[in-house]
Amino acid sequence: MSGKKILIVANYSKQGVADQIDAIEAWISQRAEVTAIIGVDKLDNAPIPPADLCIVLGGDGTILSAARALGQTNTPLLGVNMGKLGFLAEFNIEHMQKHFEDVLAGKIEPTMRIMLEASLRQHGEETFSSPVANEVAISAGPPFRMVDLNVSRGQENIARYLGDGLVIATPTGSTGYNMSAGGPIIEPTLDAVVISPLAAHTLSMRPILVQVNQPIVIRATRVNPGTAVMIDGQLTRQLHDEDVIKIRRAEKPVQIVPHPGHDFFKTLTTKLKWGHSPHHSTGA
Repeated sequence: MSGKKILIVANYSKQGVADQIDAIEAWISQRAEVTAIIGVDKLDNAPIPPADLCIVLGGDGTILSAARALGQTNTPLLGVNMGKLGFLAEFNIEHMQKHFEDVLAGKIEPTMRIMLEASLRQHGEETFSSPVANEVAISAGPPFRMVDLNVSRGQENIARYLGDGLVIATPTGSTGYNMSAGGPIIEPTLDAVVISPLAAHTLSMRPILVQVNQPIVIRATRVNPGTAVMIDGQLTRQLHDEDVIKIRRAEKPVQIVPHPGHDFFKTLTTKLKWGHSPHHSTGA
């Protein structure tokens, strides 16, 4: 046994997790100490013990939840895909077992990905705050009129956005909502965020890549009764006129263990079909 401490975060709603969790725990326990098994829905309230590695059983959404809970603890996350896409959760069970010893020995180094901290102020008081792994998104909501958002960074006014909302994405989140909104794909280890407008009512408004060396502040000049701010597509709060969202870089990056047989561009190609062309087809 290595003496390393392993935390397991499990999404029991994913097919196969409940059936295989005992076998996975037994296999790991022969090689390291399993300090706890925590359901992903219990992360906000359960005590989280220190660990040298966190095995995340689920999908990409489970990784995002684990990143918000553990991102500031310096605990590397190794995602075992039990979901659909598996963009962040790159390993299957067989590959996790194959590379487990190398991960513990430090032969496979985790990638460092910036995280954000978002806070919401209403009537001058902070009413909500959360770590952010993927993105902060503002959606116009019912009755689906155009919203008016003013965005600044420090003393610099970036732009006034009129449209259906905004996505402020980390490099990790650039392949999510941001990409669907027409924003650029960002290499995961870059130290920047992208601000992508949603259906901006102008021909000149395009996504922009910016540093987070100072807080990014979004002021809701005019929003709808149903306008909401969403964190990683998982946490939602209602937004009102004159509310203020402040986004800053988190103190520490989240550490994601990469699959040694993959690289970022290969994953883009295999998972998202990036760069595929009918001219390069291998079919008849």
